[in-house]
Amino acid sequence: MKRYTLAALLVLLVFAVGCTGTQKGAGIGTLVGAGAGAIIGHQSGHTAEGALIGGAVGAGGGALIGDAMDTKFCPTCGQQYSSDVQYCPDCGTELKVIQK
Repeated sequence: MKRYTLAALLVLLVFAVGCTGTQKGAGIGTLVGAGAGAIIGHQSGHTAEGALIGGAVGAGGGALIGDAMDTKFCPTCGQQYSSDVQYCPDCGTELKVIQK
């Protein structure tokens, strides 16, 4: 069981390197949620179920947080774009990350 868990973590980390903020947030949320769920589930004898539920909840929360963190805007025309866009499609200006 520990081998499969370690392999799954490594695969998620490899895919998260080149992803958008939303995808990275979902991946990290899944890992944290699954770990916390497994610990809580283990106390009641339901480790696997706890990890699955925790992972699902963590993915949703992490995706929302990741999306909110990496929103970009065009300093020239003021339009907002997702983190995967580097230049404004309208005017060509390099986008800046919105500081929260």
